[in-house]
Amino acid sequence: MSKVKIGIVGVGTISELHLNAYRSNPHVQICAVCDLNEERAKQAADKYGAAKTYTSYREMFAQAGIDAVSICTWNNTHEDIAVAAVQAGIDVLLEKPLTTNVESALRMEEAVNKSGQILQVGYVRRYDNNAQLVKQFTDLGEFGAFYYARASSIRRIGNPGGWFADRSRSGGGPVIDIGVHVVDLCWYLMGRPKVKSVSANTYYQLGNRSNVEHLAAYRAADYDAAASSVEDMANALIRFEGGASLMLDASFTLHAKENKTAIQLYGDKGGVEVDPVLSFTTEKNNTILNTTPQTTHPGFHLDTAFQNEIDHFIECVQQRREPLSPVSDGVEIMRMLCGIYESAELGKEIVF
Repeated sequence: MSKVKIGIVGVGTISELHLNAYRSNPHVQICAVCDLNEERAKQAADKYGAAKTYTSYREMFAQAGIDAVSICTWNNTHEDIAVAAVQAGIDVLLEKPLTTNVESALRMEEAVNKSGQILQVGYVRRYDNNAQLVKQFTDLGEFGAFYYARASSIRRIGNPGGWFADRSRSGGGPVIDIGVHVVDLCWYLMGRPKVKSVSANTYYQLGNRSNVEHLAAYRAADYDAAASSVEDMANALIRFEGGASLMLDASFTLHAKENKTAIQLYGDKGGVEVDPVLSFTTEKNNTILNTTPQTTHPGFHLDTAFQNEIDHFIECVQQRREPLSPVSDGVEIMRMLCGIYESAELGKEIVF
């Protein structure tokens, strides 16, 4: 089978994970790199052996002869680039979130379905080995039906600034940037129930906190300490049809003791903690058992998950099958994320 010819649009920080994983896949040829910054595109092309560089994604789609593309750009550009790709007959791996609003998500879904191309949303936590292990146990009925989940993604000082902190480009702050990962994983493991309602709060109290010293934090290339139009943190209760619910809290900046990600799901036969350390709680012979599965990594392992995600995408491209995280899932997640912001802005529960 011939190698899949890959292009990359946007060579910011996240693209490194895509490019490293593509380079490690023997069925891939990295052919083209596109970025508004021509010098940055050339540097990435030189590093990863791409023959062609572009500053226009439309020119790349028309001229580079690629089969598939990773889109790693600002959230508000996702729709235009992804739709242009599928209309050009190119399969897409799109960094999360799908886009910035539900209307845009629906347009993308329509374009993908009409084109017959593949669009895989980059919900990388689904592809972690531990997450897939939990999914296997869940499908076997080990935990029964999950009726409650708690998802927490807390940074105490982690507003990246730049486009991440500009709502016009990002669509939001920690909810749409890091909260999306834990919401998606819980929803996926719960069996992807249809969302019924959302009640949420957002807080704008602390800003970038650029005054804090002695702690390292990631900053975007266009970081501006004076600029932030996104929430510091949010909490939400998401209700699903059938009665299950999900509690979320997510923050870029918070007076918390430490950064922490925690994911727990509870079923009628048992429970599971996915993060920070994988563990199962079940009941056998009238006894509660806490079990620690023996896995290579006790918690989420980013590099492995990304490699799994890229490998899965390439298999889907070669075999012409729907990915584990299709565009339709991206639409439903956008309903939840946008419901959080709408509920907080209106001060009331949003019912779908």
